[in-house]
Amino acid sequence: MQALHRSLPAAARKRARYSTMAVFFIAGMMYASWGVHVPTVRDKFALSPGMLSFALFAVAGGSIFAMLTAGPWIARAGTRMACMAGGLTMMCCGALILVVPAFWMLLIVLAFFGFGMATLDVAMNAEASAVEEALERPIMSSLHGMFSVGGMAGAAVGGALLAHGLAPAAHLALVSGVSLIVLLVSMPYVLPHVAHHDEHAKSSSSNRWRSGALWALGGMALVALIAEGAMYDWATVYMRDVVLATPSVASAAYAAFSGGMAAGRFGGDAVRARFGAPQLIFGSAGLAFLGMVMALVVPNAVVTLGGFTLMGLGLANMMPVLFAAAARVEGVTEGLAQVAGLAYFGLLLGPVLIGGVAQISTLPIGLCVVAACCALIALFGPKILKRLKI
Repeated sequence: MQALHRSLPAAARKRARYSTMAVFFIAGMMYASWGVHVPTVRDKFALSPGMLSFALFAVAGGSIFAMLTAGPWIARAGTRMACMAGGLTMMCCGALILVVPAFWMLLIVLAFFGFGMATLDVAMNAEASAVEEALERPIMSSLHGMFSVGGMAGAAVGGALLAHGLAPAAHLALVSGVSLIVLLVSMPYVLPHVAHHDEHAKSSSSNRWRSGALWALGGMALVALIAEGAMYDWATVYMRDVVLATPSVASAAYAAFSGGMAAGRFGGDAVRARFGAPQLIFGSAGLAFLGMVMALVVPNAVVTLGGFTLMGLGLANMMPVLFAAAARVEGVTEGLAQVAGLAYFGLLLGPVLIGGVAQISTLPIGLCVVAACCALIALFGPKILKRLKI
């Protein structure tokens, strides 16, 4: 299949890259638009921090279920069909989040939203891997950068529209409709059916869970996504409740974080090539730790937004580096799947953990968990990568 993709005309491979970039963009924009409205959901249903964490758990739980079950189907159906199915599910549910009248209905919608999001995530990353093979040069970080740009645009535009009086439900419906149009236009130009078959799949499927190297990488990914997931879901709430920012300014927290992520990812390949993966992980984790401490110690709007930007810069290349490392573990053909699965458990755990700590103490204390995660990665991440000679 990879040889077939390399034999495609250069124009077709270039169109595939641009269409994949568009899919990453709308995925980021959809998820950011949901993130902007976490406080809206809380206020509409009068949720305590603990109950809000339960709602966030529904999103992450749907994502985890998709990660555990959708892989074989994606391999059979191909990334084009999987992107369509995951995207349609995510966009339809996104439009319904602020329309459903009851909390139990919201939980169902959020679970399907998470399921569609994770299905689209797996499919578009598989497509990105195929495009990278077809072009015969690394582009994965820049594609992940498009997700961050989408998040930044979704949060910034959402804040502006809300400031000008657009109803929150109408905003989500608008974003979902625009994303659907982009998805439908992009799909004809992605690469042909990308089914990742491997003659060693059966043996690797049973052996990969016994790999200490993959457990170490997966553990690091889990900790990194605890921090990243918390920022996606709690940054806006922190701006509203602790910094006491207006809704339009509060939404800038997500934009600042996503902007930092985008900048870090677009420059990540060059930094990694110059200094190496261990040094990149150490510097990134240290930068993220500094940003979180800034936001917590000085709850001023300008300083907090600066801290969230540093958080984005620091966390930007965690997943690309760890995914690349997993793919290089000798003798393991499905390393990426294990590391990605463990990472999603971090995405599940992070928002719930922060909400639980905030429930029994305060939100700033809850967000200290994020700083602790960054410190752990800075201390142990480089050692793990050096031990694996990555």
